Amino acid sequence: MPRSLLRFAILFACAVLAPDWLFAEPPKADEPKWESLFDGKSLGGWKSSEFGGGGELEVEDGKLLIGYAEGCNGVRWTKEFPKTDYELSLEAMRVDGTDFFCGLTFPVGSSPCSLIVGGWGGSVVGLSSLDGQDAAHNETTRSMTFKQGQWYRIRLKVTDGKIQAWIDDKPVVDVATKDRKISIRIEVERSKPLGICTWCTTGAVRDIKYRQLAAKAEK
Repeated sequence: MPRSLLRFAILFACAVLAPDWLFAEPPKADEPKWESLFDGKSLGGWKSSEFGGGGELEVEDGKLLIGYAEGCNGVRWTKEFPKTDYELSLEAMRVDGTDFFCGLTFPVGSSPCSLIVGGWGGSVVGLSSLDGQDAAHNETTRSMTFKQGQWYRIRLKVTDGKIQAWIDDKPVVDVATKDRKISIRIEVERSKPLGICTWCTTGAVRDIKYRQLAAKAEK
């Protein structure tokens, strides 16, 4: 084999067999770090939101299982959490039931808002509420199919003037909040300021984490 072809074959083999991390871009030195909000072993800073409809809460196999209740069941965060300029990420799964398996209530400045995933019969995604209109009746409303027993990565970004959200890296919410009335439905009042709940559905969450952003980080 000619020497030039041999050299090409060796380089090609190295490229194919080299691990992915060899070509990964190094993290930026000034990029904010993610901080865990759930260790998969105990509730930690989370506690029952005490909605009153029954339903169990159980930590097992690295996940928080939110049991079926007649209405809402879930947890709220009891420690400090930023009001703006942050990202929040978690994985959620509908274990059983046909309604929302992740009602994520979060602060937007001094106001609370909720990202509903799988509501209104199982498919609606959106924010509750904008100018008094809930997740099924405002410009963030969309319909998605969610498979029972499948994990979905949900990421939320709140900055001064904008709320964004992604499900499995697909953009689902991108809305300006200036001069908008931000609120929540009364059913999830006990989730404030940061909480996760389900509605007549058994759900599970894991890998809950957040990071604080610099104010200039908005894109």
